[in-house]
Amino acid sequence: MTKKLFSLLALCCLTLTAAAQSQFGEKPKLVVGIVVDQMRWDYLDRYYDRFCEGGFRRMIDEGFSADNCLINYVPTVTAIGHTSAYTGTTPAFHGICGNNFYINCRSVVSCQDDSVRAVGSDADYGNRSPRNMLSTTIGDQLRLHTDFRSRVVGVSYKDRAAIFPAGHSANAAYWLDTKALRFITSTYYMTELPQYVKRVNEAIKKNKEVQAEGDRIGYSPLCGTVITDMAIAAIDGEQLGRGESTDMLCVSYSETDVIGHEWGTRGQRTDDAYLTLDRDLKRLFDKLDAQVGRGQWMAFLTADHGAAHNWRYQRSHRLPGGPFFNGDFKRELEAYISQQTGSTSNVVSDIINYRIFLNREAIRKQGLDMSRVRQTAVDFASHYPHIQRAVDYEQIRSSALPERLAEQLLKGYFPGRSGDIVFIPEPHHYESWRGAPEGQTTHGEWNPYDAHIPCLFLGWKIPHGATSREVHITDIAPTVCQLLHIQQPSACIGEAITEITK
Repeated sequence: MTKKLFSLLALCCLTLTAAAQSQFGEKPKLVVGIVVDQMRWDYLDRYYDRFCEGGFRRMIDEGFSADNCLINYVPTVTAIGHTSAYTGTTPAFHGICGNNFYINCRSVVSCQDDSVRAVGSDADYGNRSPRNMLSTTIGDQLRLHTDFRSRVVGVSYKDRAAIFPAGHSANAAYWLDTKALRFITSTYYMTELPQYVKRVNEAIKKNKEVQAEGDRIGYSPLCGTVITDMAIAAIDGEQLGRGESTDMLCVSYSETDVIGHEWGTRGQRTDDAYLTLDRDLKRLFDKLDAQVGRGQWMAFLTADHGAAHNWRYQRSHRLPGGPFFNGDFKRELEAYISQQTGSTSNVVSDIINYRIFLNREAIRKQGLDMSRVRQTAVDFASHYPHIQRAVDYEQIRSSALPERLAEQLLKGYFPGRSGDIVFIPEPHHYESWRGAPEGQTTHGEWNPYDAHIPCLFLGWKIPHGATSREVHITDIAPTVCQLLHIQQPSACIGEAITEITK
């Protein structure tokens, strides 16, 4: 009996050891990362009954959903969201502090790189690269792990949404030149567009519907169709999923953001954007099934941020909300600082994403005390209508801010890039301007409407299920890396979603 029991235990141990060993070396042929710009989490339920079988519903019905995925930093904007999802970290470590921020007291676009130029057009925004990003990405780690045999490609309407997800060592990143209506890249990646990109551009040129939209293509659901066309062309052109090593495709859909900013979270235009995108996702997934093989590829889908409901819509239903006019605030702040300190020229360089950037050179030249100017700005903002809190970034730890909010602000802060003072508007009071479209909305705040985002996984080794446990946008990268058995990105602070990786 003892001998039989020993043999049985030995067999069990061998079986468990074999199972543990067998997971190493197993890989999907292709990983597809999808970011839907400005997608609120509740849209999954809002449109579920209208989604087709093979798009969003396939991810929900066959895949895994982290239903309580939150953005764990402030501000919640596009460049940061895309970067954080793929690096597993926040602006405090990856350095991308907004769509625009300051480096060495100079205002820059997040992915601006004046050492490179456009390829495929003469567009001003061709001087783009990931060099301002300080961390590696999932794709970078995948390329490192395979001695750069893996191929990684980024595709989007927006430059930053193609560039940051793909990473530093990407084989390519393509984004739309909206004036020329063609996909372009930069000399950071190559000196000439591949033939498959040229063919896509020729097809766009012949597409009468797309040409009719012109440089407002981003305001049309057709934009997502064009992005999907390019993603499918990249799968073919780069032979993604056909090599010995796992490849990666990073796709971002931006029309949902452009339409949302203009017409808000409700209405036919927003409905059309998501229902068209749903069909485009089905087309992409069908292509992956046919070329890579069902069960041989893995995808994740998330958003870079959500969005507030339009403040007029809120008020029409007796809910709180209202506009925050940046221009008015900046003028009044400048006047108050002048009154209190005697400044004679502008000492406020910018106000971006509820952050005040002080002009250090102007303050120095006027002989003003920097600490007094900072405190004056805090005092003014703290008592401004519809601002709940204002704090000096250097004083956050000693402030009376709730710990959770203080942590989010610090995770979104990188010295020299993020400004000096940050303020928190009342819920549903958001940045606007005089003469803004009536349906206009935006994002950028800590609140759930901006910070609660979808997080879906589908395909290779992904169990079917869901969790309501709180997870974060920074948990996506370590989850994917653990599934691939590769090292996490170089500044990763996220934790793998164990319900998926166990």
